[in-house]
Amino acid sequence: MLPPAQGSDAVIVGSDLSDDAAVVRLPGDDRRYLVLTTDTIAPLVDEPEIFGRIAAANALSDVYAMGGRPLYALNLVFFPDKALPLTVLQAIMRGASAACAEVGVPIVGGHSVRNDDLLFGLAVTGEVAADGLLSNRGASAGEALVLSKALGTGVIGTAIKKDLASEQQMRVAIDSMCRLNREALEIGRRYGITAATDVTGFGLLGHLRNILRGSALDAVVELSALPLLPGALELAADGHMPGGSKANLETIAPALRPSGVVGTVTGEAELRLQLAADAQTSGGLLMSLPAEGADAAVSELQGSGHAAARVGALMPPAAPDGGAITTA
Repeated sequence: MLPPAQGSDAVIVGSDLSDDAAVVRLPGDDRRYLVLTTDTIAPLVDEPEIFGRIAAANALSDVYAMGGRPLYALNLVFFPDKALPLTVLQAIMRGASAACAEVGVPIVGGHSVRNDDLLFGLAVTGEVAADGLLSNRGASAGEALVLSKALGTGVIGTAIKKDLASEQQMRVAIDSMCRLNREALEIGRRYGITAATDVTGFGLLGHLRNILRGSALDAVVELSALPLLPGALELAADGHMPGGSKANLETIAPALRPSGVVGTVTGEAELRLQLAADAQTSGGLLMSLPAEGADAAVSELQGSGHAAARVGALMPPAAPDGGAITTA
């Protein structure tokens, strides 16, 4: 955990409520803010160019989660040059550049480090209008929770590494991870989005908990409504949950209400609870929307090719600080 930012009143959003990116005020401009974020990941697939695309989509997503538009990016490279040829790195960077080019974001430089393990990502600078900023503080009781992408990349990624995922399972997961979250944000805007988070390493439940803490709310999550990638349920049943996903579920367990406490649900519900904590890479946006427009938003998302669903609702807090999650 970072200490609070010191010495500047220009920090609009810092690290105190675990938002997806930092937001700072531009000097002399109260209408437009900068969005700052960085992210690196390890390879989930053997195809370097696809890995680069996934890493870029993953990093850009933090800006969209804050309601912003990415402007520029820098490569962040940790590369085992004694084990891999530089052509692998060139392919990774081509993939990242192609993903960024989809949304007009030039990669203007970066930094590389010799490292035993391959990691790659981006540092991204974006912008957001002051009246368009989304943060973990913005949600309200009575709003619906809409998820724009299916869950299960952690489980399927583990199966890919073990050569146990089918070609279809692998391709659908890759397509999902390569998809940028720009369009999901645009659709959310049309239906009055008030808060958002991109579902990545802490899983849906962990990232939802950040919104609940920021907005002092509780939530209900409908496990049966969670959209899942093909094969995710079966692979979870076969025990292919990554260690990070298991740790996520242990961490979030104290926040779960009795019907959702680890060990009290069985069968498919138990597997869906595990997948609700699955550590995602380049996951979708979890959005808080006014309830009356949520179904229409889901319909539009699905019409544009998103595996979207209405997955729950925000509730008044049982305790002053909120943060409790009931799974139904």
